Amino acid sequence: MNAPTIQNVNCGDCPIRHRAVCARCDADELEVLDSIKYYRTYDAGQPITWSGDRMDFVGSVVSGIATLTQTMEDGRTQMVGLLLPSDFVGRPGRDTAAYNVVATSTVVMCCFRKKPFEEMMAKTPHVAHRLLEMTLDELDAAREWMLVLGRKTAREKIASLLSILARRDASLQLHKDSNRRVFDLPLTREAMADYLGLTLETVSRQVSALRKDGVIELEGKRHVTVPDMGRLMEEAGDDSDGGCLI
Repeated sequence: MNAPTIQNVNCGDCPIRHRAVCARCDADELEVLDSIKYYRTYDAGQPITWSGDRMDFVGSVVSGIATLTQTMEDGRTQMVGLLLPSDFVGRPGRDTAAYNVVATSTVVMCCFRKKPFEEMMAKTPHVAHRLLEMTLDELDAAREWMLVLGRKTAREKIASLLSILARRDASLQLHKDSNRRVFDLPLTREAMADYLGLTLETVSRQVSALRKDGVIELEGKRHVTVPDMGRLMEEAGDDSDGGCLI
C-alpha cells in the first residue's frame, strides 16, 4: 500500500478552523501549533491506524470521511462510528489506538506530533477545554446512534444518517438557512448498509422511497438535496432541535 501523501494547508484557509480543537487559539498559539503539525492525505480504503498500534500523533479530519471499526476475536468486524470533518483522532495520554481507523473516501488529516501537543494542552487550558467539549459531543452522538441502531425502522435509520450528514455539512459551511441543505454523500450504499446494520437492498430501497416521496432529491448517487430539513428530521423521528420525538 502506498504511503500517505503530504499536503500543506494554511491555517487561515482551513475549512474546519471554527470547529476544530484549535478554534479558540490566538495567533501566537496557532504559530505554536503550526510548528508541530503536518498534513497527510489517505486514499479511500487506506488505514489511518489499526487498533493497538502505537500512535505518535493526534489530529483532526480536515476533509473526507473515515470509519471506526472494532475487530472481534473470531475475526468479525463491527463499524462503531464515523469520523467526519473536524472530528478528532487519537487521545492525548493514551499510547495506542483503541479502534481501527480507515479512510472511506480520500481523507486529509491535520496531524499534531503527540508529545508537543500534550505539552501545549498543559500550558493552554482552553485547548484542553475545547477537546473536552468535542469529547462530550462525541459521547452524545454515540448515545444518539445507540437509539438509531436499536429502536428505529430502516427508513428512520436512513433519514437519521442523512440528517446527521446534512447538519454537519451545514455547520462546516456556516449555512444560516435552516431549511434547505445540499451536500455530497460521502458513503457508498455498501458502507451505509454496514454502518446501519441493514442489507444493501434495504438501503437502496429506502433511499429510493425517500426520493420518491420528495424528502430528498438525488443527482447521481451522491449529490443530495434536502428541500425541507424539518421534514427529513420528522422522517428520522427527530424534532427540529435534533432531539428525539417522544
